[in-house]
Amino acid sequence: MAVVLVLVLLVVGSIAFHLLSPWWWTPIASNWSYIDNTIVITFWITGFVFTAVVLFIAYCVLRFRHRAGNQAAYQPENKRLEWWLAGGTAIGVAAMLAPGLIVWKQFVTVPADASAVEVVGQQWQWSFRLPGADGRLGRADTRDVTADNPLGLDKNDPAGMDDVIVQGGELHLPIGKPVKLLLRSIDVVHDFYVPEFRGKMDMIPGTVTYYWFTPTRTGTFEVLCSELCGVGHPQMRGTVVVDTETAYQAWLQQQPTFSQPLASAEKSAAK
Repeated sequence: MAVVLVLVLLVVGSIAFHLLSPWWWTPIASNWSYIDNTIVITFWITGFVFTAVVLFIAYCVLRFRHRAGNQAAYQPENKRLEWWLAGGTAIGVAAMLAPGLIVWKQFVTVPADASAVEVVGQQWQWSFRLPGADGRLGRADTRDVTADNPLGLDKNDPAGMDDVIVQGGELHLPIGKPVKLLLRSIDVVHDFYVPEFRGKMDMIPGTVTYYWFTPTRTGTFEVLCSELCGVGHPQMRGTVVVDTETAYQAWLQQQPTFSQPLASAEKSAAK
């Protein structure tokens, strides 16, 4: 009876903790409430299975407890039970996968009016690049990274001359406008993650990954690296500030473009 009571209390306590726990998701600051809804669906499905299995074990412990003179029945196979278990498991897995696939399609289907922002990860800081007046990002290649060109922009690409460079600082974004994040790493695997945005994606050296979102409320949000990237991993943090359009444009005007430090470097080299 003690074992049965412990199992029942485990179920009741788990459900109560889930419903009453103060530890929940951070308030969402983008359009990805779909991700929260998908997690809730997963919790309910796995919670139902957990409850059913533990209560079934409790029933078996009580119903088939030891009694003097009783002998256990040996039944090595039960095809009907096996079909029920296999079918139920398949339905449960499909119910968890289906919402995720729908959300994933939305996650990588970028709206046509989304503005592009490049995020560059390196041990152990974040850098950002935004389009200049021409609205386009110039070409970049990790092989072009140098001391005076830390993001590896192509100096022969005119589209990159007016690109706005934010190295080791805050990234500002306008509220209510979709943003496509182009994620690039120049050393090891990183992962760009802002908990309030819900979206995250690995940054793989040698390739460019992406996702998009729309900021829905102003504020200052912390950027985390969600992939172990070396001894400085815990300190690899940054900041994203979601501004009103007026405040965003004022911030943007104060940021240097690629051509400015490039011209300074060429001038110094000439001396």
